[in-house]
Amino acid sequence: MLEVIDDYTILLLDAQGNIKNWNKEAEKIIGYQADEIIGRNFSIFYFEDNRMAKFPELLIEEARRKGRAQHEGWRVRKNGELYWAFVTISAIYDAGNVVVGFSNFVRDLTAKRQLEKTTEEYARELEIKNKELEQFVYIASHDLQEPLLTVKNFVELFKDEYKDVFDDNAKLYLQFIDRSTERMRNLLKGLLDYARLGGQQAKALVDCNALMDSLQNDLYSSISTAGALIHYQNLPIVYGFETALRQLFQNLLSNALKFKRPEVVPQIYISVAGRDNFWHFEFRDNGIGIDERYKEKVFIMFQRLHNVTDYEGYGIGLSHCKKIVELHGGNIEVESIVDEGSTFKFSIKV
Repeated sequence: MLEVIDDYTILLLDAQGNIKNWNKEAEKIIGYQADEIIGRNFSIFYFEDNRMAKFPELLIEEARRKGRAQHEGWRVRKNGELYWAFVTISAIYDAGNVVVGFSNFVRDLTAKRQLEKTTEEYARELEIKNKELEQFVYIASHDLQEPLLTVKNFVELFKDEYKDVFDDNAKLYLQFIDRSTERMRNLLKGLLDYARLGGQQAKALVDCNALMDSLQNDLYSSISTAGALIHYQNLPIVYGFETALRQLFQNLLSNALKFKRPEVVPQIYISVAGRDNFWHFEFRDNGIGIDERYKEKVFIMFQRLHNVTDYEGYGIGLSHCKKIVELHGGNIEVESIVDEGSTFKFSIKV
């Protein structure tokens, strides 16, 4: 049985820790042949400083007293190479309950240790990147917006103090400057909001029915103006970031209201199904639809499919939706037919 066990070094030791027998896998893992190792003390696999500190003997003594001793750490192969090992030493008793030897099972976990080290390094790099992102957010929220505010203020001063001497061209130029600075401010705000998503928020239970009731009140003017009909019932209570989920639902509703077809009453259907440990939501509308070529592009920040004069906005909302859904362990996609409508499908981990 011992000979057919892979990935484990298995040694049988006498009462003093001398090797009496071991399996073939030990030869492959440690590098010694049986005739090189039988009769030698198992301390040969430990560092010199471990042996000087009597560490192997302490493991044996612990196994003798408690019946078992375990340890995880570096050990040495025959060629001097290090490997990370998980060691279990168990006492073997005779009929009189006297310890007559030990079994020593060793698992080579070098690959696992290297993976953990890589993960730790990645986590450190991620922490550095997050700090850089926080610094960028600070700069964007202060330093980048300050010049825009200055330009906007001076445009207003120009309008107030020199309005009598401006001709139509000058007024048009100032109008372009004013619109551009306002657009830049809104783009920066959208970028900041995107960076802050999921920051220091805590998760909570969110009733999606109550959330939709509240959003209909907030969007009452837009819903009434469009004459839209919104259909939903029996939405679940989900566990997530309340503010982010509110933004997700609001963005999808606002898009359905914005991209409606002329002379067609907007109909928005919200449904959900639970399966495979996820809530699967669908927001279906009867709007203008999205060309098949652009169904991935719509989730990229600042990507617009329409002229700003036709449909207002900055190409930010759906990129926010994508990040919010991913923060909740799910994904989002859209199915659409031009001039018939779109269905946004997203999942949230239960």
